[in-house]
Amino acid sequence: MVNTRTPLIAGNWKLNLDHLQAIAFVQKLAWSLSDAKHDPSTVEVAVFPPFTDIRSVQTLVAADKLPIAYGAQDVSEHESGAYTGEISATFLRALECGYVIVGHSERRTLHNETDEQIAGKVAAAVAQNVVPVICVGETSDDLEKHGPSAVPVAQLKVALSKISSTADIVVAYEPVWAIGSGQAATPEQAENVAAALREVIRETLGDDVAQKTRILYGGSVKANNIAGFMREPNVDGALVGGASLDLNEFSSIVRYQKHVGV
Repeated sequence: MVNTRTPLIAGNWKLNLDHLQAIAFVQKLAWSLSDAKHDPSTVEVAVFPPFTDIRSVQTLVAADKLPIAYGAQDVSEHESGAYTGEISATFLRALECGYVIVGHSERRTLHNETDEQIAGKVAAAVAQNVVPVICVGETSDDLEKHGPSAVPVAQLKVALSKISSTADIVVAYEPVWAIGSGQAATPEQAENVAAALREVIRETLGDDVAQKTRILYGGSVKANNIAGFMREPNVDGALVGGASLDLNEFSSIVRYQKHVGV
């Protein structure tokens, strides 16, 4: 079957850049990609700023018609109510967010989010037509005890348990041991896990969804290693952390098709 999935390069800014810095960064990113004659139909680019930046990014993207997608770094499983500090998918949709990251390892570890909570967040995002970028991945201990795909597969099965086969999703495989370590997984490791994750999608949501769903790799992604991942048939892009804050590096990652043979 021919792969018609458009690659997605997504930049997770985490707790960095205020709204003024966000405006400057997105403007410069758009200029950089335009100057390099990047075709957004060949590789989609998205940024995930902090909540306080999203309105500023929305206004800039809409006003200048920039070919850059954007999303939030988290979402509540609740639509409204007495949940201080929570942000609902309804609010994100009102800001025209195309995406939201769900289940990032930092949320799982620092905020003790469970697989069941993550499933609720996925369902909440899907209900508002915000595409969840569902993060799964194993720690070094998990890797030693269970092998490379057991934990991500188990996490994804729960995450998909509350949505229908019509859902539009993205899955991001982020081995926790690789995030911020400077030691990325090998392309072969990423491909093996991505293939197992696609099989979970097939079993849960059907062949059509499995075929169209983009699976990203995340964890110490750089301009000098992205092409290796993108050669793999089941890897459809990257969720980039620290390197997404470096304009030249991130722009180069987005343009991997041009500067590195694939």
